[in-house]
Amino acid sequence: MFDTSLLCEQLRSVLEALERIPRRFASISRPEDFSNSPEGMDRLDAICMILIAVGEAFRKIDRKTEGKLLARYPDVDWSGVKGVRDVIAHGYFDVDAEEVFDICRNDIPVLMQTVRRMIKDLDQGGKKV
Repeated sequence: MFDTSLLCEQLRSVLEALERIPRRFASISRPEDFSNSPEGMDRLDAICMILIAVGEAFRKIDRKTEGKLLARYPDVDWSGVKGVRDVIAHGYFDVDAEEVFDICRNDIPVLMQTVRRMIKDLDQGGKKV
């Protein structure tokens, strides 16, 4: 069993980090915008750091909840969320700007919405996971 209040605190920290991605991605309209300027590269670096941290956080949450929490939210490709962390961390100099672009545009909004729902469900349920 895992303490729900601690889990909510961790999820809030993850959400806070995720909410920085849309701000950093706002001026990026195509993958090349990451590599066309030093500012674009800084944005790519910052987004990648968040993706690493989020992937690691969900790996730990999944382990602590014995796979039960993430399984309740099948709208997210959790293995992909955790896997992106490995791809970026172990192949940083080979990061694919197109992949990061697609993640920012397509996956981050769904992930943020899901984390908000997770927090709400845990707060309302008050149950241990």
